[in-house]
Amino acid sequence: LIIITFRCNVYLFEIFNLPQGILKKMVILGLAIFFIYFGIDHFVNPEFYLSIMPESFPFHHEAVYISGFFEILGGFGVLVARLRKFAGWGLIALLISVYPANIYMALNSELFPEYSISLLYFRLALQFFFYAAWLINWSRLCSFLYNCCYTNCMACRQIQQG
Repeated sequence: LIIITFRCNVYLFEIFNLPQGILKKMVILGLAIFFIYFGIDHFVNPEFYLSIMPESFPFHHEAVYISGFFEILGGFGVLVARLRKFAGWGLIALLISVYPANIYMALNSELFPEYSISLLYFRLALQFFFYAAWLINWSRLCSFLYNCCYTNCMACRQIQQG
């Protein structure tokens, strides 16, 4: 039983392969818990998410369930090392797509008296925290692509040489 437990733990460690450092592990686990929890909440409490959608948006019910599904998927995706970058990109796309609903909620705070206006604007600012984290990684990716592709590509070297 101890050997089986050890092998399962090693296998899970290989799948998740969380980064070194307690802070990085806490961030990844925090993101996973956050997105999985609120993704499930889309299915448990769809009325709330329907109420924050601007009336001009089409497919309200479908959008709530689709965004909830992708929040859950992204939450689990950030836990798996091979999927972490793709999940991060997907979650950023999701955050951008739901941002209009969050703006609508903040600008129409009288429709949501149970939430303070400061909380609604904090919620808007919180998304910029996620964007900033993504941009930091995006700049690293751009730098990598430039160094890897532009400086090593035959066509690019010919252009550089004139």
